[in-house]
Amino acid sequence: MIENGFSYLSLLIMIASGIVYIENRTNYKLFKYLPAIVIIYFVVMLLSTFGLWQKTENITATYKIVKSNLLPAMIFLMLLSADMRQIAKLGKKMILTFFLATLSIALGFIVTFALFHTMFESDSWRAFAALSGSWMGGTGNMVAIQSALNVPDSKMGYALLIDSIDYAIWVMILLALVPFAKKFNSWSKADTSIIDEVGEKLTDREKSKKPIEFASLFFLLGFSLFISALAQYGASFLPTTSFLTITTWVVIIATIIGIIMAVTPISKISGSMELGNIMLYLIVALIASRANFTELTQAPLYIMAGFVIIAIHGAFMVFFAKLFKLDLFSLGVASLANIGGVASAPILASAYSKALIPIGVLMAMLGYIVGTFGGLMVGKILEMISA
Repeated sequence: MIENGFSYLSLLIMIASGIVYIENRTNYKLFKYLPAIVIIYFVVMLLSTFGLWQKTENITATYKIVKSNLLPAMIFLMLLSADMRQIAKLGKKMILTFFLATLSIALGFIVTFALFHTMFESDSWRAFAALSGSWMGGTGNMVAIQSALNVPDSKMGYALLIDSIDYAIWVMILLALVPFAKKFNSWSKADTSIIDEVGEKLTDREKSKKPIEFASLFFLLGFSLFISALAQYGASFLPTTSFLTITTWVVIIATIIGIIMAVTPISKISGSMELGNIMLYLIVALIASRANFTELTQAPLYIMAGFVIIAIHGAFMVFFAKLFKLDLFSLGVASLANIGGVASAPILASAYSKALIPIGVLMAMLGYIVGTFGGLMVGKILEMISA
């Protein structure tokens, strides 16, 4: 049984890195349905359930220090790739499609929570708010909102459960619809000529990326930790409310700095996404280490709510397609850029054409920008509904 903070942290890092290594070095089918980050969460949560470590004062202090200091650094690093100038090259129609997907997801959360909130615990709005951040951006946005809204680690199990099961089924549905693209586009009267042009231009940019170097990683590590310290220092001077806590301000400041820095030469330094993912996986492992399976008593209800949210989102997207003459490719990639992030949007894009992969990546980057703010806004509405 582990009682020492360093031993606890080193074990979490070993588990997370080991699972990622296995995913990248093997062809296990499991990883096609469950990404490494989800497996990390449930493996660590299982070990926590068995009591492999105790919530001693030393371990709790380690958990709080590492998580609170890495979170702003992670947010900053993941946003460095979200250059608004590149995203603008997607064209008005694809950006419109992305935001329509974001809006429909937000409406899905609000309508679903309004219908079923009496069936959940009183503070369940926090878990749904965290999940909405993930479904508007990615897991990084979810952990940012989890800290900003002080979502209990035990409730995050529900968010991860919906995020893995419901999301996996939605991905399969969207991939299954690819062969029907021509029929759908004919029905919606969509013009797809501009998509191929944008895809070719973005492919040339992807080829020009520089390899990751030691000096680059070292600089990004130091700079991101400095940004973390700066965000925490700045947040201490800002006014707080029951909703806008100091931690919320830290998340907002780190997000704004990341968006600004993404249009500077610093964004061209390779390795920001890789280093950001290392921090993200460790933060997810830390969150999982404070939860256990015995707390997931309402899992089926949460999973059902997740499917209702997706159904509402899908219905709105079909309506928007007819209204704005949108094609199935743009709809599907915009949906996964929100719900799945950079891990799945490019996969769906490649199912249409390899040349379209960069479009999926850039749409997912846009999700990183709006996910945290969108999730916080949805969270505020859900809090008002549950009051």
